[in-house]
Amino acid sequence: MFVVSILLLIAAAVLFVAGRAAGRRGLKLGSAAALAAGLFAALASCLHVISAYEVGVPVAFGKVGAPMSSGVNVTSPFTTVTTFSTRPVDLNLSDKDVVEVRSSQGGVMYAEVTVKWAVTPSKAVELYKLAGSEDAIQQRLVFPDSREIVRNVFARHTSEEGYASAREKINAEIGDLIKERLAPRGIDVTTVNLRNVKPSDQLQNQIDRKIQQQQATERATEAARTAKAESDRRKIEAEGIARANKILNDSLSDKILTNQCIEAFKEASAKHPVYAVPCGGGSGTPLIVDGTKK
Repeated sequence: MFVVSILLLIAAAVLFVAGRAAGRRGLKLGSAAALAAGLFAALASCLHVISAYEVGVPVAFGKVGAPMSSGVNVTSPFTTVTTFSTRPVDLNLSDKDVVEVRSSQGGVMYAEVTVKWAVTPSKAVELYKLAGSEDAIQQRLVFPDSREIVRNVFARHTSEEGYASAREKINAEIGDLIKERLAPRGIDVTTVNLRNVKPSDQLQNQIDRKIQQQQATERATEAARTAKAESDRRKIEAEGIARANKILNDSLSDKILTNQCIEAFKEASAKHPVYAVPCGGGSGTPLIVDGTKK
């Protein structure tokens, strides 16, 4: 824009001289129009508009200036401005960028992570010096640091913790470390989301075998518990029967048994004749008892 303004001013001067020499009013009017356009272009080249949710870094003659906030900013005509968005940007570590990690046991897993980050306006100059552009910030700073931290955190945990039991804890550790690493550089990390952890085929086979072993162990433990319970039940039952028999044996004398024998014969012979053997331990001749005859 500044070059255009110089050309217009030169054209205005040429037209003014030519119009004055020739005495032509049209050339003078053209000179005035070129002069106005040149002045407008010169003024426009000294103004730079920064959009909302952006921050600008001015550079003039190789020197980096202070950050420029959103709105109209006055600069020299020789200043170039590089803008950075202050809106959060998502870095998705998935698909071809998925992070291959190893647990403390050597198991290979694939972690999908999303890092939401934004430029800190007050640190825009430092970021410009480090990277130069918004895309370069993500590729040179956020991307490699995030991958490194994800690998380091998973390396401190077992495979089971990585894909199952400690996902939330690992996610929190990754988020804290990424924020701690990038904040001094002017990158504000708002959210880190560990979306998915997939075991490798080899690790998945090991997991399946472990689950099968655990299930077999649980079945064997349950079978042993059932067998012990049945053994205890039978033991208690046998002890109860033995105690009952002892009580019964202690309570029956020969006289009681003889009376019970006689009563049994009486009851049986009341309906049918019976062949009776003498009750008790005494001797005697067997006889037929017929209780049906009066």
